[in-house]
Amino acid sequence: MHLSEFDYELPEELIAQVPLTDREASRLLILHRKSGAVEHGNFSDILSHLQAGDTLVLNDTKVLPARLTGRKKGGGAMAEVLLLTRKDKACWEALVKPGRRLRPGAEVEFGNGELTAVIKEELADGTRLVEFRYDGIFEEVLDRLGEMPLPPYITEKLADRQRYQTVYAKNEGSAAAPTAGLHFTPRLLAEAQDRGINVVYLTLHVGLGTFRPVKTEDIREHHMHSEYYNISPESAQILNSCRRAGGRIVAVGTTSCRVLETVAQDDGTINAGSGWTDIFIYPGYRFKTVNALLTNFHLPKSTLIMMISAFAGRDNVLNAYREAVQERYRFFSFGDAMLIID
Repeated sequence: MHLSEFDYELPEELIAQVPLTDREASRLLILHRKSGAVEHGNFSDILSHLQAGDTLVLNDTKVLPARLTGRKKGGGAMAEVLLLTRKDKACWEALVKPGRRLRPGAEVEFGNGELTAVIKEELADGTRLVEFRYDGIFEEVLDRLGEMPLPPYITEKLADRQRYQTVYAKNEGSAAAPTAGLHFTPRLLAEAQDRGINVVYLTLHVGLGTFRPVKTEDIREHHMHSEYYNISPESAQILNSCRRAGGRIVAVGTTSCRVLETVAQDDGTINAGSGWTDIFIYPGYRFKTVNALLTNFHLPKSTLIMMISAFAGRDNVLNAYREAVQERYRFFSFGDAMLIID
C-alpha cells in the first residue's frame, strides 16, 4: 500500500488559521461508509444523526503549553523545545530546534533564567531527553513561559489558548489537541444526555505521532510513536453495556478510536486499563468495537487519513474530501468536521 494513494489537492486558503467564535458553528459533512453517500449539515445538529443508546467517547486529555522559546546558554542563539512525553518529575522527551546545535550538554534558558533545559541525551528518532532546572512547581512555570503547541500549518497567533482545549479537557499531558472534540459545547453534551445518548471519557495524551510525517512509500513500514492512554472501569462498563444493548460506539476523534481499538478484544469487548499504544490503523484493519467516527479533515498522506480510510474506504474518503474542497469546507485543526456512519 503506497503513500501516494492517500494524497489529495488542497488549496492553502482552506486551511483554517483561527477557530470560529462559536464552537458549534462549524459545518459537518456526513459520510455514509457503506454507500459512500455524502450529506452536508451543521455541527450544531450532530445529535440528529445519533440515537438514544449510542455512546459518545471523548478524549479528556488537556494540552500543555508545551512550546518553549529561549536562548542557548553561552551563544545566545534562539532555540525551541517542544515537550512530548514526561519521563519523570523534571525530565521530558522533546523535539528541539535547531537540532544540530542542541547536542547533549547544551543548555537553553527561558524567561530571565527562570527555567533552564539541559540536553541529556539524543534518542534514536532524533528527539532529545531534556532535564529541566527551576524553582517552584513545574506546571506553574510552564504556564507562565510556555505557548500552545499549534501545528506548523497554523501561522496566526492564538488569541485565547483555551480555544485549543476541549471544554471537557481534564488530564494534562498532550502536545496537541484532540481536535474533533473542539466543536462540542456544554450545551451539546447536556442535550446528548437528555436524549439518552451516553457520554463517556478516556484519555490519550497526544504525542510525537501527530507531528511526524510518513516518510516510507510503503506505509506498512511506518512506525507509530507510543502514546499513553487510560480508560476507567466505569467507562468500559458503559461501553460494554452499550454494545450488548445494540447501541453504537461513536469515537470522537482518531485519538479516542486508537484507544478503543487498542483495548478491545476480538469480540469487541472493552477492557479497562492504562498503558502505551503504538497501534497503526490503515486499510485492511478490521475494527473491533468502533461503529461511527467523528473527525476533522486531515493532512494529505497522514496516518490520520489512513485511519479513516480504513474505517470508511479509501475511495469514499477521498471522494468526500474532494467534495469538501469543492464546497469550501475549512480544513485541519480549527476546521470543520466529518461524521462517518453506516
